[in-house]
Amino acid sequence: MNAIVLPRFASLASLTAVLSLALLTTACGERASTSSAQTSAPAAPAQASSPAASRYDTAKMDLKPAPAKVTSERHSGVYAEGSALSTTAALKPLDPSPVKTIRLDTTHKIIEIAPGVRFSAWTFGDQVPGPTVHARVGDRIKFSMTNRSDEPVPGPRMTAAPMMHSMDFHAAMVSPEDKYRSIAPGQTIEFEFTLNYPGVFMYHCGTPMTLEHIASGMYGAVVVEPREGYPTKVDREYVIIQSEFYVKPAPGNAKVEGVPLYVLDGDRLRNAQSTYTVFNGVHNGMMRNPLPVKAGERVRLYVLNVGPSKTSSFHVVGTIFDRVWMEGNPDNQFRGMQTVLLGSSNSAIVEFMIPEEGSYVMVDHHFANASQGAVGLLSTGAAGENATEHHNIAASPTPTDPDAAQAKLQFESKCLACHALVGGRGKKIGPDLAGVTKRRSDDWLRRWLKSPEDMLATDPDAKALLKEHNNLPMPNQNLSDKEINGLIKYFHWVDSNPATPAPAAAGQGKS
Repeated sequence: MNAIVLPRFASLASLTAVLSLALLTTACGERASTSSAQTSAPAAPAQASSPAASRYDTAKMDLKPAPAKVTSERHSGVYAEGSALSTTAALKPLDPSPVKTIRLDTTHKIIEIAPGVRFSAWTFGDQVPGPTVHARVGDRIKFSMTNRSDEPVPGPRMTAAPMMHSMDFHAAMVSPEDKYRSIAPGQTIEFEFTLNYPGVFMYHCGTPMTLEHIASGMYGAVVVEPREGYPTKVDREYVIIQSEFYVKPAPGNAKVEGVPLYVLDGDRLRNAQSTYTVFNGVHNGMMRNPLPVKAGERVRLYVLNVGPSKTSSFHVVGTIFDRVWMEGNPDNQFRGMQTVLLGSSNSAIVEFMIPEEGSYVMVDHHFANASQGAVGLLSTGAAGENATEHHNIAASPTPTDPDAAQAKLQFESKCLACHALVGGRGKKIGPDLAGVTKRRSDDWLRRWLKSPEDMLATDPDAKALLKEHNNLPMPNQNLSDKEINGLIKYFHWVDSNPATPAPAAAGQGKS
């Protein structure tokens, strides 16, 4: 045995203190080591023969798919086909077949991304987002796609010219040069790949400029379950895809079916200044059509932020995420989270319980994005009847003037918490604005919207309004002149259409 050499100490007490500290440190280290081994055993480095190691053993993965094939034989009929596809937010049950044959053809069509906002989009499967692919690790995907951008589709025909398109599956491990090549209108590409990792993966068109193709609507999700399935059971499963639109009026202020047409705004796109940020392709779409749930149920959301350029802070008001699996892989688990931060093309599976009857708001807690439409509802009631405050946005008519239509969305996102436009029924914080253009001049409204604090200091009518509404002053919304003019246009439109009530939220009083 080797001798232990101790340094010279000034006293026995000093020696005793040092030895005690050494023993305590050793004991704590042993306990910490033991505790760490106990608590992190499931995540500890696995032996080569363990299931955990096998899941990620690249030697056992299929990494040599057959070459892609491109032909001039085009598909006809439906634009999306396959039992593994879900075309709505509700995720269909997993098809047990180990081979999933799917078809997602590309089309150019007009879609409605907000009330009264028609957009010239490019799609997979003739919808935005494209259908969700649902499969399992080990499944083989047999994919085919015809570029049908040169075909007319049902509905308005004022769409972009035919062009090259491609498909990029983030869930695949393949040669991009071979599988993700661009094909011309009328061509069909076919290729296969095996799913080697679980997760929620993005797919998108990878043809340059990729930024423009994604922003035009060419994206969707692939949900890949673990080979052994998920470790938990849930009552509801929904897919939530967040994305951005960057739009401007079409050249010549073209219209389709009497409604203004919008096209991609390249300048806003390159500067990441989105016009709309949405869930599942539509501004506030799941506010008007909530996803049904019941009290006491466990819900699993497959959340994907496709961007193309912004970050999402996903949150559900009124509950806590019991489990969060980053990128949709149960090996990447967090517990008890309030919000999940997702960059462009990042994803997560979130699970939570619906504690009681009510409406639970899904929202991007980056509220600039929420104000652009990244809001939705999970509701135990019908059509969001129990939704909270300004999240309760019922369907209502929309002006055809582009500025007034944009102002309607702005009113619903900024003003509806305090004001209504329904003719004095009920009570809210501020005055009901129905008929406001008949009571106030445009100049008065413009000055009020520009600087309410100045009006409250100098204008007798503004002072009277403040007293009438419990001395709660309207905050300055920092509106631009263009936004103010749009709101005044919208108020005039509402007042000239009294038979069609505007957003349903009660209010009273005169402004």
